[in-house]
Amino acid sequence: MQEPDSCRTLSPIILVHGTGFRDRKGISYWGRIPKALEARGARVFTGGQDSWGTVEENAAALKQRVEEVLAITQSEKVHLIAHSKGGLDVRYMVTTLGMAPYVASVTTVSTPHRGSRTMDALLLAPRWCFRLAAVFVNGWFRLLGDKHPDFVATCYQFTTAWAENFNRQNPDMPGVLYRSYAGAMASWRYDLLMWWQNLIIGRIEGENDGLVTTASAQWTGFHAEWRGLPGRGVSHMDEVDFRRRPLRRRGFSWDVVDRYIEMVGELKEYGL
Repeated sequence: MQEPDSCRTLSPIILVHGTGFRDRKGISYWGRIPKALEARGARVFTGGQDSWGTVEENAAALKQRVEEVLAITQSEKVHLIAHSKGGLDVRYMVTTLGMAPYVASVTTVSTPHRGSRTMDALLLAPRWCFRLAAVFVNGWFRLLGDKHPDFVATCYQFTTAWAENFNRQNPDMPGVLYRSYAGAMASWRYDLLMWWQNLIIGRIEGENDGLVTTASAQWTGFHAEWRGLPGRGVSHMDEVDFRRRPLRRRGFSWDVVDRYIEMVGELKEYGL
């Protein structure tokens, strides 16, 4: 069992969600993770950016959020832990929006740093298909609280060409600790929400967590591929504790909450 202050980092933590979800008090994107970190001494906040905002729009919102957290905590810097596209939002904010002096570390979990060849293929479809989908997606997420949803533009920001250009323009910044993690499903059978995506992406690109390949998720300071239980693996939803319980199979157990406790505990050991 971890010590009561094992996650008491010098700087507060901001958890940054991915696409398609919002930070809500009643239904947390992050499951049991925030409470587990707080129980071990961490000061935890959430990003609050749009579900379907572009990288540029979301980064601007995150910049304001970082400034708010710094004012609330009277800290000099923050730690950013981002899942999926949230990692791109964070990297843009740190580099292009000049927030590196206020960021101690950037940790990304299953972020598509190198884009998706599957999205490249999907975007060969007529553009009107995406515009039609955008009418429903943007309208729905405005009702849920998004200020600047842009389904079509966001989809293009998952392509490999966009990622290549983004990476050139947003290099890692000196003085910021970068770490990255990936997840991998061992079989499509164990996640009803991710099974068909896992099959399609697996055919086109290879090993993935149901949305992001392990290759695309690997970035500076790559730490580990989360594989969970033998024969089952870890899905994109498992990575943020969507089920609110450990994964169990054939008498074995794996809990993603423990991975986040270790992740933050390492930051404390670094004196950050």
